[in-house]
Order: sequence, then C-alpha cells, then structure tokens
Amino acid sequence: MKRNERAALLQTMIACAATLSLVALTLAALAAVRPSLAVATAGKGLDFAGIDRTVAPGDDFFRYANGSWFAKTEIPADRFAWGTGAQMAELTLKRTDELIHAADASSAAGTEPRKIADYYASYMDAAHIEQLGLTPLTPLLREIDTIKDRAALARALGGTLRADVDVLNSTNFYTENVFGLWVAQDLSDPTHYSPFLLQGGLGMPDRDYYLSPSAKMADIRTQYQAHIAAVLALAHIPGSGEKAKAIFELERRIAEVHVSRAESEEVLKGNNHWSAAEFPQRAPGLDWPAYFAGAGLAQQREFVVWQPGAVTGISALAASVPLETWKDYLRFHLIDQLSGYLPKAFMAEEFAFHQKVLSGTPEQQPRWKRAVEETNAALGEAVGKLYVAKYFPPAEKARAEAMVRNLVAAFATRIDRLDWMAPATRAKAKAKLSALKVGVGYPDHWRDYSGLEVVRGEAFGNARRAQLFDYHYNLGKLGRPVDRGEWVMTPQLVNAVNLPAMNSLNFPAAILQPPNFDPQRDAVMDYGAIGAVIGHEISHSFDDQGALFDASGKLQNWWTQSDFAHFEAAGKRLIEQYDAYHPFPDISVNGRQTLSENIADVAGLADSFDGWRLSLHGDPAPTLEGFSGEQLFFLSFAQTWRRKSREPALRRQVVTDGHSPAEYRADTVRNLDAWYDAFKVVPGQKLYLAPPDRVRVW
Repeated sequence: MKRNERAALLQTMIACAATLSLVALTLAALAAVRPSLAVATAGKGLDFAGIDRTVAPGDDFFRYANGSWFAKTEIPADRFAWGTGAQMAELTLKRTDELIHAADASSAAGTEPRKIADYYASYMDAAHIEQLGLTPLTPLLREIDTIKDRAALARALGGTLRADVDVLNSTNFYTENVFGLWVAQDLSDPTHYSPFLLQGGLGMPDRDYYLSPSAKMADIRTQYQAHIAAVLALAHIPGSGEKAKAIFELERRIAEVHVSRAESEEVLKGNNHWSAAEFPQRAPGLDWPAYFAGAGLAQQREFVVWQPGAVTGISALAASVPLETWKDYLRFHLIDQLSGYLPKAFMAEEFAFHQKVLSGTPEQQPRWKRAVEETNAALGEAVGKLYVAKYFPPAEKARAEAMVRNLVAAFATRIDRLDWMAPATRAKAKAKLSALKVGVGYPDHWRDYSGLEVVRGEAFGNARRAQLFDYHYNLGKLGRPVDRGEWVMTPQLVNAVNLPAMNSLNFPAAILQPPNFDPQRDAVMDYGAIGAVIGHEISHSFDDQGALFDASGKLQNWWTQSDFAHFEAAGKRLIEQYDAYHPFPDISVNGRQTLSENIADVAGLADSFDGWRLSLHGDPAPTLEGFSGEQLFFLSFAQTWRRKSREPALRRQVVTDGHSPAEYRADTVRNLDAWYDAFKVVPGQKLYLAPPDRVRVW
C-alpha cells in the first residue's frame, strides 16, 4: 500500500499530551462540558436533512440517520470513499496547504518551516522531475546490479528495512519490503524498546489477493502482473514480461507463507523473542548476519518475531529462488515505491493499479494534495506545529481535555457497576485506568528535524533522505528508556489511537473540529460524535488485546480465570454478531479480525452515553428539531460514521482492515438499552436484539 493510500485510510478518531487521572475530575471540569441550551435552540449541530425518515430506525439505523445524504452524495473523483472523516481530512489538507505556502513566503533558511516549504516545492516541480527522468534512480539500480551472491542479496534486502509497520497502535501489518520493523516498548518488559520484525514482501495489500479463488481476485492478479511488467518497461529494463511473471510468482510464494490478518492480531502468538544468533537455525536460508548488517542492526542482540512461520518461509525463499529473480524483485519494488518522485508516466502507472484497480478511484488527486501528504509523511510534527498554532486554540484543547476527564470518570463508574467482576480484577482495572496517559491535540515535546537535509529541487533525494531519517530515528530508540509521551500520530491527522503497551492515548487536533467537536452546538451532539471516539480509545485499554496489558503496559494476565471467561464469552457473541453482516453477497465481515475495534465501539459508545448523562448534573436533556436528547446523541453517533465507499475499496477494507465497515459501526447502537428506549425499537425489527443477546462487554 502506498503512503498516500495509508494516509487516506486513517481517517476517523483523536491525540496531545496531558496526564489525566480520576483524581483530576473536578466540578470545574464538569462545568466545562455542561450543555448550552441556548445553542441547542439555535438549530445547529446535526444534518437533519440527511435523515431518511422513511426508514425505521430499528430496521436500519445507518440508513435512517444518513439515507438522504447517502442517496444524493457523490464520491469525489479523486477519492475511494467520502463521508464525515474524509470531509474533515479534506479541510485539513487545504488548511495545511495554505500554511505551507505561507511558510514558503516568510521562513528563513535552515528553519523547519523552510524545510517544509522546500520539500513541498520540490515535489510540486513536476517539470524538473520530468527533466531529470531516471537519473536519480540510476545509482540505486546500479547497486542492485552489483549483487553477485546470497550474502550481497541479504545485505540489499536488509537495506530496504524501514520502520513502516505497527502491531498495536495503528495495527498496520503491511509492508512492501520483505520484512517490516516496529520499534516499540517490549511487551514483556515495557521499560525498554525492542525491535519487532514482521512479515512483508507483497505488492498487493494482503495474502488473500494472491491466494483467494474468487474471480475478482484472479482478475486483480492478472492486472497486477501487467502492472509489474509496465513499471519495468518504463524503466527500460529488458524482458519485462517474463520478469513480471517471475516476480509475481515469487510474491505468490511469499503470500503462501504469510499469516492471516486475523491471526496477526493475536498478541500472545506474536510475542516471540529470538536472539540474533538463533535466526540462522530457526529461519535458515537468508544470510542473517549480512541482512542485519545491511539494516544497521548488526549490534542488536534480540528481536521480537511476530509471525515466525512467515519469517522462516521467506528466509527459505531467499535461498531457493534464483538470484536474478530477487534482483528483478528489488528493482521493481524500488521503482514502484518511489514512483511519486519520478516522471509522470511512472506516477500514472502507479495510480492506475494501486488506486484505480485496488480502490476504484477514477481520478488521481491533484498534485498539491499529494504534495501535502508527502510533506506530512516526511516532516509530520514540524507541519503539526504550524497547524496547531493556527487551528487548535487553547480553549478547544481545554474543552477536549475536560470531556476526556469526564469520560474516564464514567468508565471508572462502569467498572464499579460490573456485578460479574471479582474485587481483585476490579482493583487492577481501576489502577490501569488511573495510570492512563492522555494526549490531546499535540505532543508534550516535538521531534527535532535538524538532522534531515532538504534540498529544494531534489524531490527524489529528499524522499530517500526522509525515509532514512525516520528509520534511523526509530533505531535510535533502541537502548534508551521508553518515552511515554511519544506520539505515533501527527496533530494534522484526522484519527486517534490507543497505545496499549504505553497505556496512553493520542487525540490529534485535526479530529477535534466540527462536525465531530463543535463549540457552537449542544454538548449532547459532541458526546455522540467525538465522545464516542474518546470512549472508543479508552475502551481499547480493556478490549480483547488491551485487557492483556497491565497498568505499566506489561503483557501480563491480571484477570481471574472466571472473569476472563466472562469477557471471552462476550467477545464470542460479538464475533457472531459481526460475522452475520454481509456488505456483499459473496463476502462477510470477519468478526474475529474486527473484534478489538467492535469491543471498543460498544464499550466506547456506552461510556460516552454515561459521560453525557453525567455532564447534565441532573438537568433536563435538551431537545432539538423534535428530537430528544437521547435521540440526538445516537443520531450524532451514526452521522459520524456516514461513509460512502467504492466497491473495490470496501472489499479491500473487509479483507485487510481491523475495523468493520462504517454502516455496521453505526449499528453498534443495537447493543445499548438506551437506544431501544429512545427510538421505540421493538421485536420484529431487523436490528432488534432481545436483552440477553445485547453484548455488554464493560
């Protein structure tokens, strides 16, 4: 998956830096999130015209809340999906573009704003990139030409390793390189960082694209092989057709040894510590000392191997597949990954397959949007400084922090009310919640980009240097104490994250904006929207994965046997609930693959509903446009998840993503008793669940 695709997929949640605890919940904080009835009567806050009142809420709540919007909305030609998150991301892109232009006009040489402006301007200079042609690529291709034996191959493969995967935070298991690196706190001892090695090597998003017997996947495979041949031909590499067949066959064999996405999410299966000396015996074939030397990890004594079978299988292929096929594989992936910094024919070919075929996007994004995304990827926190200075005032940060405190308190109350939980487990759950570190808007301290060289006019060189700068930044963590204030998202990203091994949350500034978070409307709608996102992220600390980590972030079972059995039983029922959703006749949601996110959706929505009720202090709930406060809460939640996707993109999400499609996330409401009361949902309606069948995880 290309960088701009990953950025587009990550649109919907929260982030900054302030330690929040239960003792911080004060009357003043609660007052800060108290509803404003004057705003409510102004008629603001929801898209009432987007509701389809011909649909019964109990039959299809997503269509009821969004049906009229859905019917009249066209997905922009340069996007594979459109909805609330994409609208916020689009606005943020435009704002960031304006900030970069302002930096170009005013910043001094050597400053971060100047680096931002120069990186952006270099990418935008398409004429110069066209003029250079393949010149920037030539030295790298010559390096591949010099590979004469398996040791040199291993060093070259090691040289492609990047810190481009993330097991627990963004749950990104994909890398186009043969292996991916995640540098994070060790799960068995979270006081230090460890290097996690993950499976990789595929040009398509997942093993299913290579192995599925479906006709659609077979057609995509044919188009991918043609894409490989086209890229090689554009680079004037002879025999492109035959080489494309061999490269594809190598990737197909890599896919055969890959672990499924659902299995990759099983933390207890992934926490495998191997010493560097063990690799040649456990995964024979690849020259591991040469690989680690090429990766700059020759001195590292221990690794965490997340998918041991895949690492062993790929290592064997490094010895058995012809050397020339591996060299062609390296050439193709080098060119394909850097196509955005090459002449327009390469960019057009990259778009034609990776976005048009895989996502169904009809038109390529304007160059300025791609320039913003690439600049964000290279200098993310430097750009974030500019963004928060203009678009995230202290008052909004304080308002968001007050809401977080309220929701943490509401979650604590929910823990206290659990009649099935043993006192020992409850005490440890409360301790973990009290230790939770929450960042809102932006990090406590910013990354230093002084070591990154950016040269105006060197788009290709800037990209390579930025990749290596980020990689070495991550390698530099090894051997240092863990920084719990570290952020994994930039302030200008419309998203949010729970970091289980750090027991912390990031809520970026860009998600804390209308329509998610709006100072001009009643708080009930904020609770239904951003409140559910905040509750979702808090709940991740107690989902099927988060519940395995204690207050310090250590992978350690702190549950009694009977309590965990209760928790697992609730998860099983949720798996069955989501397995029954069929976005297409031939494909269903994978309840196991999406379990963590589904648990967080259910628990987070319940937490936010409780937090909203707490914020009322016993006052009457507001009404608006004939809707009660409870109805406004659930409508706001469902409208947050409004999203219209192109068919290939939705199929890809179901295969590769840990999140359920948006309409089924909106249907989370069917597990909350308050929703039934609010909309008078009765037996016989499609979403109705009898009280014993409603999943209550927390």
